[in-house]
Amino acid sequence: MDIAQLQAYGYFGLVVFLVLALYGYIYHLYSAKKDVNGIDYEEYSNIALHDDVDDTPVLSSSKTEEK
Repeated sequence: MDIAQLQAYGYFGLVVFLVLALYGYIYHLYSAKKDVNGIDYEEYSNIALHDDVDDTPVLSSSKTEEK
């Protein structure tokens, strides 16, 4: 086994690892829709579509809310 064949196996192994890591990351993004606080940020994707003045807000806020 010479160095070129060893490099080819290493390159193939690296590509397989990176593909698996990419698919794992994509699965993580779509399976965990809520963060630690329980906020679903996918609701905020509709802000660009429903940005009229008379549309209902995504998250209602009140002035008496504690910070």
